Amino acid sequence: MQRDQSAGLTQAIRISTGKHWVPYAAPFAIFIALTAAGTYFPQSAHLFYIGKTIAVGALLFWWWPVYARDIAPGLSTAGYLTAIAAGLIVLFFWIGLEPYTPKIGEPKGFDPHAFGWSGGAVLALIAVRIVGAAIIVPIMEELFWRSFILRYAIHPNFRDVALGTFTWFSFSTVVILFGLEHHQIIEGMLAGVVYALLVIKQKSLKGAILAHGVTNLGLGIYVIATESWRFW
Repeated sequence: MQRDQSAGLTQAIRISTGKHWVPYAAPFAIFIALTAAGTYFPQSAHLFYIGKTIAVGALLFWWWPVYARDIAPGLSTAGYLTAIAAGLIVLFFWIGLEPYTPKIGEPKGFDPHAFGWSGGAVLALIAVRIVGAAIIVPIMEELFWRSFILRYAIHPNFRDVALGTFTWFSFSTVVILFGLEHHQIIEGMLAGVVYALLVIKQKSLKGAILAHGVTNLGLGIYVIATESWRFW
């Protein structure tokens, strides 16, 4: 009965959106739009970040039944450890290569102390930033890049393409575009390679989401400890 209800809810959500790609693309599009708004109104960048974290988190929660098939496959202990190690490797070269690689544009950075808030409010803002970076962003981006685009580049009816299916065209397309999404383009491409390989190997988004979350959480800890706000 519970399975029937879940299937019915998933079908209802699909019907309500009209397109199977909407639950994958809409959270990403909203996040990008509000990020852009924050660059145009830097004095309110913190408010836009809070807003996009809440909005995207709500959409991911609402559409979770649609994503369940991609995330549900479990991993072995070795699979989880591999994902954690992969996330730490990405973190290492994200920080270590930064002085040496070409960049796209100038880093805006996100200094939580720059908005005139009190000490307690700054801590809350940092907490929101960590949650957004370590939980919301990995789920949103892995769903968009490694579940949607990686399969859409193989066939427009991407839901019929098995998760983790490999072609050089889809793999290269996602790696390049994922790199171009980031200020650190080379590091972004390398991260795209690692996360895509996890999906291809494990046939699940779970490992890639975990790895991505480990990278972003580790980067957040590094940023706070060293006040290297440019990485945010």
